[in-house]
Amino acid sequence: MQFETLPGFREFYPKACARRNHIFACWRSVARAFNFLEYDAPVLEPLELYIEKSGEEIVDQLFNFEDRGGRTVALRPEMTPSLARLIGAKANSLKRPVKWFNIGEHYRYERPQKGRLRAFYQLNVDIFGEQGSAADAELITLLCQSLQSFGLNDSDFKVRLSDRDLWLLMLAAEGLDEAGSATVLGIIDKMERTDRTKTIEKLALMLGDEAEDFLGRIEEAIAIHDFDTLRNYIENLPLEGDLAAQAKARIEEWSQLLRDLSASGVGDFIQIDLGIVRGLAYYTGFVFEAFEASGEGRALAGGGRYDALVKKLGGPDIPAVGFAMGDVTLVDLLESKSLIPKYIQSPDFIAIIGGEGERAVALADAAQLRAVGYQIEYPFKNQGFAKQFKLANQSGARFALIYGSEELERGVVKVRDLSKGSEVEIPRDQLLLQVPTLLEGGIESK
Repeated sequence: MQFETLPGFREFYPKACARRNHIFACWRSVARAFNFLEYDAPVLEPLELYIEKSGEEIVDQLFNFEDRGGRTVALRPEMTPSLARLIGAKANSLKRPVKWFNIGEHYRYERPQKGRLRAFYQLNVDIFGEQGSAADAELITLLCQSLQSFGLNDSDFKVRLSDRDLWLLMLAAEGLDEAGSATVLGIIDKMERTDRTKTIEKLALMLGDEAEDFLGRIEEAIAIHDFDTLRNYIENLPLEGDLAAQAKARIEEWSQLLRDLSASGVGDFIQIDLGIVRGLAYYTGFVFEAFEASGEGRALAGGGRYDALVKKLGGPDIPAVGFAMGDVTLVDLLESKSLIPKYIQSPDFIAIIGGEGERAVALADAAQLRAVGYQIEYPFKNQGFAKQFKLANQSGARFALIYGSEELERGVVKVRDLSKGSEVEIPRDQLLLQVPTLLEGGIESK
């Protein structure tokens, strides 16, 4: 019987695993540059944790079952509920702001399709304990720099920025209460993927004959893409008293956020787009999504502020903002733009060995190089020079260390720069000393 990989899951043969680890390395490098600390959490959690966060409808999307202890559990579909639980349990002892990141595998029982699998990896980055827009700016900047670390630029992706708090004020100006606003935001979230007539039909269940006119005003707001127009729009809303003060404060937050993003060098990536509301009701302030700017317009990452979630899950009242970036769509995009290196994992050196007499010398040098952290490969069997050089050029190695009988007699090793074809001879007792210079500058052609 021949077994096959389950639908929606992936195997990672060495080349694919190297590519995956390249993604992880870029993510990890940028997160650490921002001084975020890495954490992890169980892959199996109580099912109720996800229901409490997302509602009963989440159950059909999960790998869930009853374990031998009679507990109803689920494989994690995302990291945020686990993180909120971790933060809530230790909130009083954690130095704020808490800046954590995670790279982990997640699972959703969904129909596998392009850009969406049942098992996938995500970068999760979050800040807890910081209320102001500076934390939002930090995360959005980190998101942009993460994508830039792969070679993407502002013609490749944009970050669409919106604000659920601002939407609540806009809908309050329309006379909607909290429940009605939540329903409308759910409809707005699906507008890009829904026929306009069907959107009107959904709104009519609440608004009756006013639905089409109401949708027109919503579309007017969504069409705003610059801050001055947004500010004028909000200033002219029919709001009074506390609501008017809240609207003024939100515009000031917008102004500060955009200034911080510009100062951080990512202003060109930002688009104001009130059509982004993030469908999950736990979001409370600024929300954002990164999208491919050309081609298929694929969603690359998404996040926002969720100040009430930790308390909802039993912890203290602590503000939070975060985002997640999946690997599946990202890899598709990078491959389409030829931005994944051909040689992700390759040795620093490959030994070219003339024969059995030279093997012992080559292995001794290899042992010394490996002991101080260099990667070196050599053939297990005696082979002709031509075949060895062919394999060396295919390996992605930077340098070949050539051990021939003549070199052995003179106590040297010949080093060839495989990208340039240039060579230099180095006394064997100087090899370790000269390797750093070789790796830094290569070998100049004569």
